[in-house]
Amino acid sequence: MQTHFDAARLVADPDLKIAEAILRSCVHCGLCLPACPTYNLLGDERDSPRGRIYLIKDMLESGRPADDAVTRHLDRCLSCLSCTTVCPSGVDYMHLIDGARARVEETHRRPILDRLFRSFLGWLLPRPALFRLALLAAWPIAPLAKLVPGRIGTMATLAISPAPPTSLDRAQVIPAKGGRVKRVALLTGCVQRVISPEINQATVQLLTRHGCEVVIVKDFGCCGALPHHLGQEAAGLAHVRRNVRALIAEQRARGLDAVIANASGCGTTLKDYGFLLRDDPSLGADAAIIAGLARDVSEVLADLDLRPYVDVGGLRIAYHAACSLQHGQKITEAPKHLLRRVGFRVEDVPDGHLCCGSAGTYNLLQPTLSAELRDRKVANIERTKAVAVATGNIGCNVQIGAGTALPVLHTVELLDWATGGPRPTRLGPARDTDWPLREPIAP
Repeated sequence: MQTHFDAARLVADPDLKIAEAILRSCVHCGLCLPACPTYNLLGDERDSPRGRIYLIKDMLESGRPADDAVTRHLDRCLSCLSCTTVCPSGVDYMHLIDGARARVEETHRRPILDRLFRSFLGWLLPRPALFRLALLAAWPIAPLAKLVPGRIGTMATLAISPAPPTSLDRAQVIPAKGGRVKRVALLTGCVQRVISPEINQATVQLLTRHGCEVVIVKDFGCCGALPHHLGQEAAGLAHVRRNVRALIAEQRARGLDAVIANASGCGTTLKDYGFLLRDDPSLGADAAIIAGLARDVSEVLADLDLRPYVDVGGLRIAYHAACSLQHGQKITEAPKHLLRRVGFRVEDVPDGHLCCGSAGTYNLLQPTLSAELRDRKVANIERTKAVAVATGNIGCNVQIGAGTALPVLHTVELLDWATGGPRPTRLGPARDTDWPLREPIAP
């Protein structure tokens, strides 16, 4: 794509120079259009990656503030990165849309209610204690949520009774069972530890059972993804810097083989820490080290000797590939291979490349589009005739669970059960006719 930036501006603004290079890599072939969920729904090229690239190009070249139209079409982007999977030119759309969002927040004056709501989400969700209190307040009125229009009603609809704090909420070292083969730090997250702490518990049980010493590092909290994708650049980078300081201190003091995320949206951001702090003279090099250690939990488990302990009876599982895992991290086969290795029958979901509509805070900010994407995803899942759904991201878990009666679990919950952990409660009580449990196969 041809660009016309003023040379002096490119020299003065390194971020603009990066954006210009990304824009020039696009050959406007249009292969991204059918891969884009919002283009599939709306049929408007301005709601496709190619269309948004043109809008961003015009905004950045002109130096004008973002207007209402640019803001609307960029807000509708899920940042699912499906376009990057099919792009033959390797366009770095993730960094382009993230930079554009930061510029929108810097230059565009949103309506007051929109501005307050976005600020509230960016402030609340990364703070588990306050988020737990908010859910406690909202949960009793959730049955009435359909009577409340707009975003507030949607937020109340998604309200879940929060779990109480667990032992994994505090810094500690959890020893490996048997001989230690790896020492790993686990990101326990912010939203996940409030609404589904069983995911972290299953992750720790699974890792320690297979020889990993698990470290819950003090001050390793929100990865920064939620405010970052809202365009709240300063708040997002504050989380990144805090985490880098905490993790690099642990790495230097006692060593780490990996920094594990069991929420793929967080993992995508962790792996990007080197880029996010590229201009930080004091933390840039440390951030690159942490990014190099970042792994999705499935990547670490793939290197371990997982063996089935319980016969899961070939339970049919629909595997939903989270966008941040398949498009953001390019991990497609490892989770399915692990599930099959321990005895599950894994079904691919039709149109599995399309987003479920969760996308961080997207289901709260764009409730109508999000609901359409969710309903499409649920229909495709139910076509598989599976009895449960496996995902690798807490946002997908909540989003899909709101649209189906099928139990929706994290992949690690199923792997933990199959290798000797407790049966996930969402699968219901064991029944011989449904999911026969026999004698342990292997210790």
